[in-house]
Amino acid sequence: MYYNFLAVNFMVFNKFYSVIILFFSVCLSPIFAQNTVTLVGNVVEENTNLPIVFANITLLDKDTNDAVSGTITADDGTFLLKTQASNFNIQVSYIGYKTITISNYSIAKDKINLKTIILIPTQETLDEVVVRAETSQTVFKLDKRVFNVGKDLSSTGASALEVLNNVPSVNVNIEGEISLRGGQGVQILINGKPSVLAGDDGNALGTITADMIDKVEVITNPSAKYDAQGTSGIINIIIKKSEKKGLNGSATLNVGIPNSNSFGLSINKRTEKFNLFSQLGFGIRTYPDERESINKDLINNTTITSNGESEFDEKFTNILIGTDYYLNDRNVITLSGSYAYEVEDQWAKTNYDAFDTSNTVTDRWLRDEITEATNPKIRYELQYKTDFKRHEDQSLLFSALGRYFRKDQASVFDDITSVGDLEDAQQESRTDYKLEEYTFKLDYIHPFLEKYTLETGAQFAINNVSNDFAVANLENGVWVNNLDLTNVFDLDQNVFAIYTTGAFEGEKWGLKLGLRMENTQVNTLLETTNESGKQNYTNVFPSAHSSYKVSDNFSIQIGYSKRINRPRLRQLNPFSNIRNNFSISEGNPDLQPEFTDSYELTSIHKFGKASLNFSLYNRYTKDAVERITVFEDNVSISRPENIGTDNTTGFEINGKYNPLNWLSLNGDFNLNYYNRKGAYLSESFDFKGRVWSTSLTSKLKLPAQFDFEITGNYWSDYETLQQEVSDNAFVDLGLRKKIVKGKIILNLSIRDLFASRINETTTSQPEFYLNSTRQGGRFVTFGISYGFGKGEAMQFSGQRM
Repeated sequence: MYYNFLAVNFMVFNKFYSVIILFFSVCLSPIFAQNTVTLVGNVVEENTNLPIVFANITLLDKDTNDAVSGTITADDGTFLLKTQASNFNIQVSYIGYKTITISNYSIAKDKINLKTIILIPTQETLDEVVVRAETSQTVFKLDKRVFNVGKDLSSTGASALEVLNNVPSVNVNIEGEISLRGGQGVQILINGKPSVLAGDDGNALGTITADMIDKVEVITNPSAKYDAQGTSGIINIIIKKSEKKGLNGSATLNVGIPNSNSFGLSINKRTEKFNLFSQLGFGIRTYPDERESINKDLINNTTITSNGESEFDEKFTNILIGTDYYLNDRNVITLSGSYAYEVEDQWAKTNYDAFDTSNTVTDRWLRDEITEATNPKIRYELQYKTDFKRHEDQSLLFSALGRYFRKDQASVFDDITSVGDLEDAQQESRTDYKLEEYTFKLDYIHPFLEKYTLETGAQFAINNVSNDFAVANLENGVWVNNLDLTNVFDLDQNVFAIYTTGAFEGEKWGLKLGLRMENTQVNTLLETTNESGKQNYTNVFPSAHSSYKVSDNFSIQIGYSKRINRPRLRQLNPFSNIRNNFSISEGNPDLQPEFTDSYELTSIHKFGKASLNFSLYNRYTKDAVERITVFEDNVSISRPENIGTDNTTGFEINGKYNPLNWLSLNGDFNLNYYNRKGAYLSESFDFKGRVWSTSLTSKLKLPAQFDFEITGNYWSDYETLQQEVSDNAFVDLGLRKKIVKGKIILNLSIRDLFASRINETTTSQPEFYLNSTRQGGRFVTFGISYGFGKGEAMQFSGQRM
């Protein structure tokens, strides 16, 4: 069956192959242009040899002394400038330093390498003055926002999920579910590609820590170049990779209460031909948890309540190693691999009480759980990129990516009765889960006529998932499988896609149009009962983005895209955890994908020391998925169903204000109204609602080079088809101190300062009433980072100058 599956996809590929070849033949036709010269170098300060950030690199015409082109240095003091000019001097300048003019330089293979440029302080420069400049925490681009994690002090020792929770527009609830602008269906990428670390099975993102993350890209309206998966948009986590020449490295150590202990090491070696990069991380984290629930049968007037606590301990190791090999100035091959291994231990103790119609306790028992699991994860990638001589932005990129994930989990449950006639009981469950994914991509970028760019490419993704789940009861000293809860669920999904985009970018106005076509084939099978399902569908996903620069301080952007949200294993698998036998969540093998049309209008304003960004957006979703809960014998069972349409209209504002040199404020506010229409089993589920959230971050520069940060978050209450979810307010703190000229950074963070992050859901129906409350608690973490060689201390705690 698997080979037939590949054969069908190969036939589909042949249909589009001629289109791609035709386009490539046109794009690769020779176009004559002037030679482009590339300038590179590194600017440092004379006394400390530290890099100078934002130094000016200016090209001056030798005849007129007019500025021809220019750039500024990056955070590490390096710069790269491309020009077609041929008669110029090079000027390097920075406030408080003597200006250098370079007239004699050599050009080799269209490249000028100025190596290290040393700037000398002027006599007027005060010895104790420290020049500091930081890039904006959030940067807006045409089709995405970029959040620099290095500015978030409260992320010390945090996992990737906790980092995401501090990103504007992103919400991570206490269950670890990620939403974007209040909507589910978010695709998580690592370095622009899918990853087992971004899957929805287990605490996969937990092996990525804040010190490993460079930035997070939030793409609310992706173009056709991106995978169409994810109706709410894409979140792309960019992992750090240094390209400084020589040996560079940094190490970080975090300790926390409850356990948030980790060690990370990053080492890079850059030569003319190779860039070797590696990261190592290991640690242990503890997540305490308190839960309460009420199951009330309003027909028979009986109730079952529970309250308990649990502790989840996670030991993890993560190693990444890779190399960039530069064949020449225009061709590079990248080979990388990573391995992560988690060991999970969890215990839970839950007290249950059963009440009769007179509210008298009839039964009372303790349910004791011990769970152990191991999760190995493997990822490997081969990537080849070539840049073309005719234009600096013309490139061809091929990548092959493989991922493997396995979860072996075993749980034992003991029910011990203290009141009533219920017999003591034992129950156990076993999960053997395997995932294999392979993705092959080809992307080509072809600029022409200075202001135009064409992009085209293809992608083929293979996904194979198997989940072997079993539940057994101890009967007369013998373990007997519960056949109603035991089965092997297989999911095979293959997606073939091609896309083309065309863009025009003028001085004030820009336009980007795209079209993507995806063919999806899905097979599901319950092996024990031989229940199978098949789906085969082809969809077209258009996109359009435009921007207009009214003035230097005011710009407008508009965007449209069509998206799909294919059901994942957790939504399809009919079996789930039996931790609470009276509150069961299961999947639906017959679930269909959601399709969303997304519209967005954004304005970007700058007012002196302040910047504001307003967004008005609308998402219209067909075959919208909602969880439907049924109730029988005091047991609630919820499963996802396609119930109809969802029309969501929202407004978002992001702002930054620097009223004083030592104070900066960052804020985000998001409000959306939704109108859902549909039916399930002839029952209407039409309803309207609203949800809003806001956050405010204040950063203060204190004496003795201390930095302090406080962030307040609020999420409003909201309604789903059957549930009411309570509001939530919590505060995070961060404190940072740099020593040894920035080589060592000390960090202290407190997340959920008042332990106020409580998740409460209520379901009120004519026949039953459900209430569930869950709380995590406060986390305090202290971290120390050290940069060696030419490296810097890990910059989750801020930039140097």
